[in-house]
Amino acid sequence: MSWIFRTGSGEETEALGRRIAQELPTRGVVLLIGDLGAGKTTLAKGIVEGLGAAESSDVTSPTFTLIHEYGRVYHIDLYRLDLASEVATLGLDELFDRDAVILIEWGERFPELMPLERMEIRLRCLEGDEREIRMERKTE
Repeated sequence: MSWIFRTGSGEETEALGRRIAQELPTRGVVLLIGDLGAGKTTLAKGIVEGLGAAESSDVTSPTFTLIHEYGRVYHIDLYRLDLASEVATLGLDELFDRDAVILIEWGERFPELMPLERMEIRLRCLEGDEREIRMERKTE
């Protein structure tokens, strides 16, 4: 099953993230998929806040640090990694086994390392600040 949303600003995208957080399981992997500037980190801010793990203003892109931990939420960005062997050194398998929500930006670049059961959220820029956000639960 998939859901499609539209937002007209960064504030609306963040608010949608808070709503999405209420629908997520207490444990699972969420891939945030979209081009640069599509709003992945903005959506992540809302999800992290919606899960009660941190204030949205405390959530930043993990592009250079690769992983940020907010209580039981991990926010991962794989943009700067080119090889699956580089990603494997992060210990994602261990994180996937934790009682946590794992948000992964650019995870679609390494499908062989992602669990089959996951949520995929695709963000697409439309005109101006408008975004189309498609959410789908994957099971295989």
